[in-house]
Amino acid sequence: MKLQLEKFGKTLISRELGSEAFKAFQTTLREISADEELEIDFSGVLTLSPSWADEFLSPLLNKLDDKLILLPSDNLSVHATLRILQEANKRSFKIK
Repeated sequence: MKLQLEKFGKTLISRELGSEAFKAFQTTLREISADEELEIDFSGVLTLSPSWADEFLSPLLNKLDDKLILLPSDNLSVHATLRILQEANKRSFKIK
């Protein structure tokens, strides 16, 4: 399954909004089969803050582990945020 993060907005900032997005995604997350991968597409996202991503991507990484795939992005805020999260969580995201 592929998830376009842009559906949550072009500017993904704040812990509160990240948490709300994760809660809204729960129904879809439950529908993903155990052997299915979830690809995260950052296309269309202008800004991704570490706080938003920590509330949305970190729980996905904890739940899906290597079934969570991040698609490549040329967005510098995405790169910086992922680097911060990987250092904070002491875990790496799988980037395609």
